[in-house]
Amino acid sequence: MTSNLAVNADRIAADIEALAAITEPDRPWARRAFTPMFLKGRAYVEKIFREAGLETHIDAAGNMTGRRRGTVEGKGTIMLGSHTDTVPNGGRFDGIAGVIAGLEVARSLKDAGIALEHDLEIVDFLAEEVSIFGVSCIGSRGMTGVRPPEWLERSTDGVTLADGIRQVGGDPDTVFTRTDIKAFLELHIEQGTVLERENVDIGIVGAITGISRFEILVEGRADHAGTTPMNARYDALGAASIIVLGIEEIARELASGKSYFAGTVGEFSMEPNAANVIPSHVRMLIDARAVDDAVMDEFVASVTALCAQTASERSVTIADPRRVSHAAPTPMSDMVTGVLAESAQRIGATSRPMVSGAGHDAAFLSKVAPAAMIFIASKDGRSHAAEEWSDNDDIALGAAVLYEAVLALDKQ
Repeated sequence: MTSNLAVNADRIAADIEALAAITEPDRPWARRAFTPMFLKGRAYVEKIFREAGLETHIDAAGNMTGRRRGTVEGKGTIMLGSHTDTVPNGGRFDGIAGVIAGLEVARSLKDAGIALEHDLEIVDFLAEEVSIFGVSCIGSRGMTGVRPPEWLERSTDGVTLADGIRQVGGDPDTVFTRTDIKAFLELHIEQGTVLERENVDIGIVGAITGISRFEILVEGRADHAGTTPMNARYDALGAASIIVLGIEEIARELASGKSYFAGTVGEFSMEPNAANVIPSHVRMLIDARAVDDAVMDEFVASVTALCAQTASERSVTIADPRRVSHAAPTPMSDMVTGVLAESAQRIGATSRPMVSGAGHDAAFLSKVAPAAMIFIASKDGRSHAAEEWSDNDDIALGAAVLYEAVLALDKQ
């Protein structure tokens, strides 16, 4: 199918390969934001943007943009983009595929001699992944006016986030909100197995999950592991183990319903962490994701009841789950998802509606413009790992969907 597309699959493959090769030598595919390797990658992106005839600019939030001006001044901007930073030991396609696919749309329009009425912008958003400053989606939050001002003082090794934004060419003292964006589209690898298992080409993302994190503390009593009878123990770890398995069971039950849900105990520590001492303290952090707040509320109620029951049965103290962070679920634009579905059908690609279980820059762009995403398949669902892989034909097909969608949106 890729031989008949308006986009050039070979150019996409070459740029992804070249950008992915800019990596920490001892950590394949690592190019974290605010590092020298990231700046080297940014230099490559700027080069290929300019070679495509785009006007390049780094905005105050540290995002790199490439603009192709439209024929009607003031009509607004159709924006495509993603990110080129990675997690440590990350992947070759997460974020990168979306930036290069957007660039290929601009190049293919130029090749075809097509002039849009709207401006077209391709954006490499700054620090979509959790950065060295412990926060994520820094650039897209900045572009949409929702970056918390106190974030600028976050520091690591004596360098603040404000310093980091300046180092990439931004201006942290300038606060702004883009109001000219008529639509935002983001292509991303799925980072899951749905498309691969169902042999579907394109996922049309209708919502980005909300993410809440909850802390649970279990307090028992430290005693000698050899001399304390088994029926006279207040083992915090034993109680915590019941809670971890219970959370998994609750999450699986909720996930089997009609609405998306996922729950994970991803952070866990215990004290005193000695082989010959009964654990006295356990801290765990739950990552819970839902697109329906009522489902999240049901999860919290079930986990709270589980904690109370376990505390009673195991004679330990367990506080109710404490919500330490929350990002609300984000619906995508029905108008834009409709255009994407029609565009996929027009080029003969199969598609299905999906929910994104991960956060993305599109969640913040949706605050200022109609926004939506498309997913393309990930081999074995692997992502945030060196083994991450998406076939270039799938990326090119996704880029072709973007191309068709841009043409359709330009006429609206």
